[in-house]
Amino acid sequence: MQPQARLIPLRPDTLQRTCLGKTRIYELIAAGEFPQPVRLGRRIAFVEQEIDMWILQRMAERTKLVAA
Repeated sequence: MQPQARLIPLRPDTLQRTCLGKTRIYELIAAGEFPQPVRLGRRIAFVEQEIDMWILQRMAERTKLVAA
């Protein structure tokens, strides 16, 4: 059985989870530093697991910086 992928909208879910603004998220996407969105007509959404992994990676980087 495959895990279910869940899409979350940019507003408010992705913005609240990342504590980033819309402009910053778009900048990170353009730089290849944020998960790519899924187009839903004129709107976009993100795969929930990819956002969760991105947040966990930021936390791991913080831990490495503190330990150094």
